[in-house]
Amino acid sequence: MRGTGRVHIYYGYGKGKTTAAIGATVRAAGAGLKVLFYQFLKDNSSSERAILEEMPNVTCLPGKEHVKFYTQMNGEEKKEYRRYYTKALDEIVKFCSGFDVLVLDEILDAVALGVISEQKVLSFIDHKPRGLELVLTGHDISEEMEARGHYITYFEKEKHPYDLGIIAREGIEY
Repeated sequence: MRGTGRVHIYYGYGKGKTTAAIGATVRAAGAGLKVLFYQFLKDNSSSERAILEEMPNVTCLPGKEHVKFYTQMNGEEKKEYRRYYTKALDEIVKFCSGFDVLVLDEILDAVALGVISEQKVLSFIDHKPRGLELVLTGHDISEEMEARGHYITYFEKEKHPYDLGIIAREGIEY
């Protein structure tokens, strides 16, 4: 592992956060670094997974199948979601020590929705393996999360076809 490892945070309401995280993944893998990639609140059908799963030096952990929007879930489904993703994060924390880069796509949204405890994420950041580069994405960050970031990039939407009711397109938005 190289250096002390930094925390990269890509957040905001503009398009490109996951794309930036994937760019960091590709760059690191191309340099021979081992990357662990996981997506919260998404199933395994996003187009980027198809290529990332084929790349040397990249390990994509499978996510939950058949994910629906949190706001569309009933109370029991939300509890199951919290159990599932809390366990997933616990496993990632145990598994990540052999990697140079860990990408946790949409983890900030999982925190914002209460699916993952922010304290658990902050504790992981504070005690992550030395040298591990950590990439976090989502819409919002707390002051505590911001204080731990070394690279923080805010994505702001100026215009998006979704505002006109145009649905996401495979290969472009997902």
